[in-house]
Amino acid sequence: MRAFINKEACIGCGLCPSVAPDVFEMDDDGKARTIVEDVPSSSEDAAKEAESSCPTNAIATE
Repeated sequence: MRAFINKEACIGCGLCPSVAPDVFEMDDDGKARTIVEDVPSSSEDAAKEAESSCPTNAIATE
């Protein structure tokens, strides 16, 4: 599984790194970014939760 952030849609709320800290972090620009190319299987549920919880739908997983 992979996770992606749409930087233009991201508002920098910080929800995704709080839900999936092994997958997301806040970047210097105040917006989220992914920190892994492939989401570890142990973090897949958290990445999907972050995707469904994002208030601007800025996260996509596949």
